[in-house]
Amino acid sequence: LVRMQFLQILSRKPGSLEVLFQIPFCQKQFPCTSLSTSVCVYSKKKKGNSYEHVDQEKYKKLVHSVTSYKTSTQTPETILEEDNLLYGPPAKHRPPVKAGTKTPKNWVPLINPSKKILPVSDSNVPMKIGLQRTKVPSVTRILQQTLSPQQVFYLERWKQKMIEELGKEGFEEYTKNLFLQGELFHSALESILLSEEASARDQGEDDTVAGYLSSVEHVLEDISDVKALESGVHHETLRYLGLVDCVAKYRGQLCVIDWKTSEKPKPFLQNTYDNPLQVAAYIGAINHDANYDFQVHCGLIVVAYKNGSPAHPHFMDPDLCCQYWNKWLLRLEEYMDKN
Repeated sequence: LVRMQFLQILSRKPGSLEVLFQIPFCQKQFPCTSLSTSVCVYSKKKKGNSYEHVDQEKYKKLVHSVTSYKTSTQTPETILEEDNLLYGPPAKHRPPVKAGTKTPKNWVPLINPSKKILPVSDSNVPMKIGLQRTKVPSVTRILQQTLSPQQVFYLERWKQKMIEELGKEGFEEYTKNLFLQGELFHSALESILLSEEASARDQGEDDTVAGYLSSVEHVLEDISDVKALESGVHHETLRYLGLVDCVAKYRGQLCVIDWKTSEKPKPFLQNTYDNPLQVAAYIGAINHDANYDFQVHCGLIVVAYKNGSPAHPHFMDPDLCCQYWNKWLLRLEEYMDKN
């Protein structure tokens, strides 16, 4: 009833609204009713930026492109760019890896189980057996004759590029100098390892050789007990031969050591191409050569640099040597099939 009276008063003249809210009138007409009014202010809650927790530095371009435009301006190029930012560049398709690996038909162990190891002799003179020139192929020749098509392609491309820059005669002079530098470097190392300091110093007067010697200085500190230098090796079973640069202990491990020169950095073993196969072939030859009264289980490739920067020594443990030994046997079989 009170509610209806209240609505009837509101429906009258506009001036009646003022009478309604006068205190005496309210107390008289509605003694048991209290009227309260409240104002509720609704403010629109500020919407947080959903990109606040995104790595702003990494996705700076992507966030800017999304927040800067109200209408879509994407193109195939911008979509690819955003995908690259989010997921990285698309991975190139790679053929599935075959479950089985090719094994040599005529497998011979790297370590000779029947070789007798004689007591260590008191002689400190390293062995130096002359390389006999026979019809037996060398390790270098076998590797050169069995290069993969990809290796041949890159080698030929490099050769053509050098001829374009230097000319045919200039390229021949360049390769001749490389060969000469390598010979001088090996000769100087041999003198150092034989403790012929004066001879090494004389050969080190050449700036190029001095740079290589400076490059390997820190490696030489870890080499001891030299057993062979520039010595010929012959695998009596598989019938191949080679010339080993050095056999010595590197940090306590007896190794076949191969000295290499390079104008470009080769910080990883895979940068040395077929050199690990060459070292494995020499290890197998020593272990099956009756001229050597010891066996070798490890290898070391030392890449020296002309500018004198520290050489990169790549140590090959027994497991790694066995892996490259199997690869070498496959290359040897390929060569024998061709010839």
